[in-house]
Amino acid sequence: MSNQRTHDVTTSDGVAIVGTVHGQGPPLVLLQGIIGDGDLDWQALLPHLTDRFTCHLPSIRGRGLSGDHPDLSIDRVVDDIHAYVDSLHEPAGLVGWSGGANQALAVAAQSDAAAAVAALEPVANSVMDEQELAALGGAVARAGELAADGRLAEAARAFAGYPFNDDDIAVAEDAGYFEATGRYVPTMLSFFQQLREYDGPLPDSPVVLGAIRCPVLVLHGSETKPFMATSVRHVADHVPDATVQQIPGAGHAAPLTHPEALAAALIGFFASDHQPA
Repeated sequence: MSNQRTHDVTTSDGVAIVGTVHGQGPPLVLLQGIIGDGDLDWQALLPHLTDRFTCHLPSIRGRGLSGDHPDLSIDRVVDDIHAYVDSLHEPAGLVGWSGGANQALAVAAQSDAAAAVAALEPVANSVMDEQELAALGGAVARAGELAADGRLAEAARAFAGYPFNDDDIAVAEDAGYFEATGRYVPTMLSFFQQLREYDGPLPDSPVVLGAIRCPVLVLHGSETKPFMATSVRHVADHVPDATVQQIPGAGHAAPLTHPEALAAALIGFFASDHQPA
């Protein structure tokens, strides 16, 4: 069941955050990764959830149906998601992938509007060593070079080489993911520039994670890259009520490569005690 519609909220700085909405049942808000938008990132997963949940797929500012704005600071993006979740007027389950997982955790630390959180491979920027920072910086720089030449799909693929493994890249390539998301590369680069200038607590800060009171499922692929596994352990070690679950055979891009296995994990977690009321 899909029954697609939209839901939107206007933020305090006048930006419309819009999500497509599918299915029926308790609300789940699915938060995108850094490369795509709400619809692109979750389209393979959606058919496995809409018979059980009302699935909200908001896009961050500058993506999908949402409005644009030059302020892409992490605080602003988290506030946008917080406003969207609050506008549902009932506790919701939050599902986040990569950067979206960080946003879900930050919202849960601030509000009881999150009934539970499933965080798929959150990125613990605060524990990056010099080698990891150099790898991420190199991926962002290469994406910037390609974008400057107008090669946006190649830029999206070049950045994806940082978190994705070879199988992730191949599946995303075959699905046309990089062609579809290339238009968001300038927004992604601006986000990273503003993240470098940010000096407040990051969503993966122990202080933030320690403030989360709802149950959290931290998911990771068995074939993910080492730093992603490190990030998962960091988050699980600092959230008071956290459980870790592995998705066999998956890398970082489980929503694209292993949607059925990911859906099974989400359904199991958001059942019974963890199901949004």
